[in-house]
Amino acid sequence: MIPGEFPRFGPPTGKLRDCRRHGADSGAELFIVEGDSAAGAVHLARDPEFQAVLAWQGKPANALRAPAAKVGANPQYAALIDALGAGWGPDFRLEARRFQRVLLLMDPDADGLHCGALALIFLHRWMRTLLAGGHVETVWAPRVELYFPGETEPTYAYHDAHYHRLRDEFRRQGRTDFQTVHHRGLASIPGAALRKTCLQPATRVSSVMSIAEAEAAGQTFAGVQPLELWADAEKAKDADLRG
Repeated sequence: MIPGEFPRFGPPTGKLRDCRRHGADSGAELFIVEGDSAAGAVHLARDPEFQAVLAWQGKPANALRAPAAKVGANPQYAALIDALGAGWGPDFRLEARRFQRVLLLMDPDADGLHCGALALIFLHRWMRTLLAGGHVETVWAPRVELYFPGETEPTYAYHDAHYHRLRDEFRRQGRTDFQTVHHRGLASIPGAALRKTCLQPATRVSSVMSIAEAEAAGQTFAGVQPLELWADAEKAKDADLRG
């Protein structure tokens, strides 16, 4: 291994809005979001006892075939490594992490989907046991709210196809008097709705990520077959670590 390529970071700094509870079995959650506006909205709606927020500025690098030095110098990945406090690569210690779960809470658009996929690719290569252990989730933020007169609770659609299905179903039922609110990012979602749909463990819509889903993300964004893709990536990583 090249000296200095897997630095041990000090206390978390930067864009992390920390929580009070920490530890691998503490129930503590780290939400990764896109930008300061999203982080501000989640910060106001979260439970500061066990929910922390880390803002990523811009898209991270594609870590699929990138050398360790480039990955470690990437500000988004460096901030995540710093926040988790458990090292990375061959030094990653699952039991030492400061948060039990990492939750990818990206904006409900194409850029958010891409950013989430890049995060999964990084975790697959450099913190694989975190991903393999079921400690990483994607949280799906609502893209559209549909309101009917006299009803206090909206119906949420989580992507365009979902919205079109709901709209068509309501129209078949003769319910055409609904209004819609389209969200362009987390910051546009009202605090109560953000808390219910994205933050509260009992009510949020989320999926536990797996190795297979990370590999599918790599296939989608690299355009090659999964076995070839990850075999090449592993060879490159092994060569890089040997220096």
